[in-house]
Formats: sequence, structure tokens, C-alpha cells
Amino acid sequence: MSTSSENKKEISQILKVLEDRDTNVVIDDPLENYMVLNMGPQHPATHGVLRLLVKLEGETVVDCIPEMGYLHRGYEKIAEASTYMEFIPHTDRLDYISPIANNVAITLAIEKLAGIEAPPRAQYIRVIGAELARISSHLMAIGAMAMDVGAMTVFLWAFREREKLYDVFDLLTGVRFTTSYTRIGGIAQDMTDETKAAIERFIDEFPTHHHEIEKMLNRNRIFLDRTVGVGVINGETGLDVGLTGATLRASGVEHDLRTFSPYLVYDQLSFDVITENDGDCFARYMVRMREMLESVKIVRQALDKIPQGPIKADMPKKVLPKKERVYTKMEELIHDFVIVNDGIDPEPGEIYSAIEGSKGELGFYIKSNGSGRPWRLKIRSPSFCNLQALPLMVKGQMISDVVAIIGSIDPIMGEADK
Repeated sequence: MSTSSENKKEISQILKVLEDRDTNVVIDDPLENYMVLNMGPQHPATHGVLRLLVKLEGETVVDCIPEMGYLHRGYEKIAEASTYMEFIPHTDRLDYISPIANNVAITLAIEKLAGIEAPPRAQYIRVIGAELARISSHLMAIGAMAMDVGAMTVFLWAFREREKLYDVFDLLTGVRFTTSYTRIGGIAQDMTDETKAAIERFIDEFPTHHHEIEKMLNRNRIFLDRTVGVGVINGETGLDVGLTGATLRASGVEHDLRTFSPYLVYDQLSFDVITENDGDCFARYMVRMREMLESVKIVRQALDKIPQGPIKADMPKKVLPKKERVYTKMEELIHDFVIVNDGIDPEPGEIYSAIEGSKGELGFYIKSNGSGRPWRLKIRSPSFCNLQALPLMVKGQMISDVVAIIGSIDPIMGEADK
């Protein structure tokens, strides 16, 4: 197959970039000694619109450049043109596998900026929603990773359990997927007895189905061959490149914002921070598997301890009043009109607030100029941070291992591209 002069020039330029990144690589004849392979952005194995430029020597990966931006929607600029309340639905579309956790993260950031604290009942319900979202996200990660290496059955089992969770989210929030559930100062609606019973039923049944996945994968020879010793990264290097979440804890670093910097009511709940020491694909799988059981433990405790009381803070000028008061009281009607149209007006200043999302540290930096819209909003998305380690993980691996490594990182490009 002939190569045009334009293609030769482009490949030479790409290889020059790769060579500049690694001074130990000497390229005499780039078209003879190496091959540049495009993975994505349309290929399902890249878990979304992620493009990888992979330099190969035979079937061995010499270097890799992850290229993002194919899903870029400008959410950080959209935030600057929206009121604080209007931006909450946009966070559903960041890590769209765990939207409730995103809702919790943005409202905690806004509340920190405006000096608002949600009532205890709302905080417990936020914790329950965030932990159920973590289970849903980890099920997606494990199911997709298993399918990437050939275990189709596990993918179907994981989706069966996620369907049950979507039924729970439907009861809790009124919708299955993009929830927009939290509100500044609280949550949109209370948890009913029917919802509580559905959650209890799920957490009672889930450990049995969790064990089924363990029996299928933990001693499966094919799965072990594809994951053990593949994509290894140690804790020190992981910290250097900004790893976070389960991907970091799988390299032996015990860092979890729920205990390191507690928020909501996590300091009143007992759970373990799960770590593994091998730093390979199998370790990342094991961390997520064990974390799901810890989330079940957290949800069970939260259901037992949840108090009665209001679900929104009583701050009419900053928190949307109840609809029955809006329809019957003139002052509440005025407050509702001002908040919806002009937004709340926190004091000028800047804050950073983060939660332990399903992928890792999900943070929001907000700078206020005193108006009803953020002057600047920056999202620290864990998927973007974790993808920085991909070139280190794939170097020296086989091209077929790249698919397993991407699955073990569990990136969601909605939040990586923002």
C-alpha cells in the first residue's frame, strides 16, 4: 500500500512529538520502524469520544497521546451565563453515570460560597443518593471492563442491577437518569416510605448478586491473564500525575475525601477506605468491587440514622421557598421570582469545594463578583485527571491491553471534556 507524501509528513510530525516526550527513543526511519495507530474517537473500546495516538513497535506500545475535546460543550462558560440554580441540571451531563453525585457536588460548592447549610435530613438523603450513584457507576465500570476483555455475561448482570437502581432513582427524584435532584439549601423533594422500602430491598438483595460477579471473574483464568500485571502504576507516580479515586487507591494510596476531608454527614458513619497495592487493572477492579459493599454499608447506616425534619434551609432570600407558600404568601412569591430570574447573590469571593465522586475528587472552583451568576467556574473532573496516567500505564504493554487499561480507569468523557 503506497503512502502519500502528505501522510508521510503527518506521521513524521506525530512521531516527532512522541520522540520529544521520550529522549531515550531514537527514530531513524519512522515509517519503517514504527506504526502510528488511531484508536477512536468513535471506537466503543475507548469508552466514548476519546482518541488515542498510539506508537507501536510490532504489537508493543512504545508511547501514547490521549487526545480529548471531541465532546467539548463549554460547560464552564455556560455556568458563567447561568444563575447558580440554572446550572444544576447541566451537572447531570458531566459524569452522566452518577448524576446525583454531581448535583451534590455543585450544591455543596454554592452553599459554601453563600454561607448556607442544608438541614440534617437533606444531608442524609444526599449521602444516600450519592452512594447509590457510586454503586451504579462502579457497576457500569466493572461491566464495561469485563465486556472489553470478553465477559459479556457480567456486563448484562451489571446492567440488571443498574436497572433496579434506576427504578429507585425514579422513586426518589421523579426521573431515572438526569436527576437534577438537589437544590441550593436542600433537595427537591423528600424521601417517601415507598422509596425507603425500595432502597432497603435493593441493599438487602445486592450482596448476593455482587457475589455472583465475584465468582465469575475473581478466579477466571482469562480475566486474570488480561488484568493481573497489566497497566501497573505505583502510588508515588500516581500522585505525581494527579490520579484520584479508586484508580489511586488501587495503587496503595489511602486517600478518600469522605474521611480525609469529611462533608455532609460522612463523619457520623462508619466505613472503610478500600485500597489495593498492586496498581494494575485487577487491583482497580477489586477496589471498585469492595467499595460497592462499603456503599451498601453507608446507605444502611444512613437509613437507620436519618432524622425527621425539613429538607430545605429556611433562608427565603437564598433558598427557594415551598411552592404552597409561593402560591399563598406575597413575600415568598417575590423571593421565588427574584431567585429564579436573578439568582442568589453571594458575597464577592472565591471558594473550592470537592466531594469523593465515583471516579475520584470532583471539585468546583467558583469565583463570585456579587452577582447572581458565577464570575468564573472551574470543574476539576476526576476522569480528566485519571486519563493523564494513561500514557504511563500503556507503555510497554500489548496493543490489546490498551482496551483493558482504559476500562480499568473508567473515564467518562462528559466530564473529561466539560
